[in-house]
Amino acid sequence: MTNEEEELENLLKQAIQPTEAELQRDLWPQMLNRLAEQPRAAVTWFDWALIAVLVLALLLAPKSIPLLLYHL
Repeated sequence: MTNEEEELENLLKQAIQPTEAELQRDLWPQMLNRLAEQPRAAVTWFDWALIAVLVLALLLAPKSIPLLLYHL
């Protein structure tokens, strides 16, 4: 190794601290708490209205079903 490479290696070792291989605590209980705190996605009245319009359109014009499936 040249002097420059050794100097670079020493600088990198100083800049990057070694990390511990294992965590100090278990993170799974924290993850469960975060999941429990998140609000569930609510279906709004507008979503129900869109579903109703879609069902009504499919009942009135059943030939549009392939067109809808094509766009999905």
